[in-house]
Amino acid sequence: MYQHLIKPILFKLNIEQAHHLVVLLLRLIGLVPGGRWLLDKCYAVHHPALEREVFGVHFSNPVGLAAGFDRNGEIFREVGALGFGFVEVGTVTPEGQGGNPRPRVFRLTKDRAIINRIGVANRGLKRTIQSLRHPHRRPVVGCSIGKNTTTLPADAAQDYLKVFRNLYQYADYFTVNICRDNGCSEGISHSRDYILSILNPLFDFRRGQNQYRPIMLKISPDLTDRELDGVIDVLKTSPLDGIVATNGSHCFEGLQTSRDALEKIGNGRLCGAPLKKRALEVVRRIHERTEGVYPIIGVGGLMSVDDVRDMLQAGASLVQLYTGYIYEGPQMIRQVCNALIEDAEHSAAQKRLAEESTVVGERHAAKEHAAEGDDVADSAR
Repeated sequence: MYQHLIKPILFKLNIEQAHHLVVLLLRLIGLVPGGRWLLDKCYAVHHPALEREVFGVHFSNPVGLAAGFDRNGEIFREVGALGFGFVEVGTVTPEGQGGNPRPRVFRLTKDRAIINRIGVANRGLKRTIQSLRHPHRRPVVGCSIGKNTTTLPADAAQDYLKVFRNLYQYADYFTVNICRDNGCSEGISHSRDYILSILNPLFDFRRGQNQYRPIMLKISPDLTDRELDGVIDVLKTSPLDGIVATNGSHCFEGLQTSRDALEKIGNGRLCGAPLKKRALEVVRRIHERTEGVYPIIGVGGLMSVDDVRDMLQAGASLVQLYTGYIYEGPQMIRQVCNALIEDAEHSAAQKRLAEESTVVGERHAAKEHAAEGDDVADSAR
């Protein structure tokens, strides 16, 4: 239904209009008695093989919705009913802000991608608290936190801490989004000193709380290997719980979309299929250099079941969708979950066969040993 009916309608609208329409429809469904239950029955997949325990949090499945879709925490319950194992709301800033001037987000249909320069548009901390504070049944909720655009980089830590401490009791984990810092370059925002200036106040606040909330760091795919190794060093030497890899890219090389079209669009972050290769490289490097000890949420260019498999094999503990969800629709989550169940059942069957083969081999060896013993006894007689 999505590919043949809903998607053609949504793609006739500009992407922000389509997004607002989807959010409105999901909110209306959530208001209807039994609406979320119906979504769950139509789309969600529940199976023990999908469950994960990551950074001390239980996930019903490893497929989440990336930050940016539910900016204000308005539809995370409905999104969870669509089959996502977790939803990351935000990015949330202390004060609400409208983001950059429109138009500011564009589809690249030839590349199955999106260019996004919305900025950190959200309704602010107070509005997000109002949305998250109701204790109804819900999926795991992460919260992406950032600073206001007008806040200088030198004062950024105060913004992050304000959002963190006020949302601490409402979120299951937090993602520190340094990629959205428009006040300084990617290299500076990903430097050890800048990262720790943001993270250390959060660690200090968390130490005084009765409940533990994992803190993840979201990084750019445009880092050099040396810069990435510096981030990995922060991960290994601080109380940081893991990495979200990656955000969108500023590199537009190798696209099928014409150069003229790209020049008309202008700058922004590229998300979607072209990002997959680099996102996998980043996840793989983090996984290998930390020996798989730290959780990684893999995101970027996941447009199919095989893409998700590749990301998990590269070392991701969990994955997030966004652009793939826009292009493929709700059925993608169901397809991924069913494929992961099949993979788990196949692995379990292979393990049983290996164990049975080992048992048979041991029995055969025991029989041969017994037969040799009988031969020795006969010779002695």
